[in-house]
Amino acid sequence: QVQLVESGGGLVQTGGSLRLSCAASGRTFSPYTMGWFRQAPGKEREFVAAIRWSGDSTFYSDSVKGRFTISKDNAKNTVYLQMNSLKPEDTAVYTCAAQVGLSSWYNSWGQGTQVTVSS
Repeated sequence: QVQLVESGGGLVQTGGSLRLSCAASGRTFSPYTMGWFRQAPGKEREFVAAIRWSGDSTFYSDSVKGRFTISKDNAKNTVYLQMNSLKPEDTAVYTCAAQVGLSSWYNSWGQGTQVTVSS
């Protein structure tokens, strides 16, 4: 069973930066993809970014492309989300997720971390 724990959220002013971390634990951790999602109050959860665990392919939503960077440290079983040039509309609970086994979608989720961008 995979457990995901996010950290690094907080309050930041418009234009500021934050780096989120997601540490995974489990007997053997070898996901196909790791991703970040976010959910703002009153809105549906949306995809933010993803990275292949084997290799370096990355994927971003149009709303964060050029501002956010996803990366990973395979040795530490950790994925990161560097968020720059933050905007008030980036305010949300950010959750990491893992696609493991034969699942066609993300099947392990963290609890989430709050990111608030003040104007």
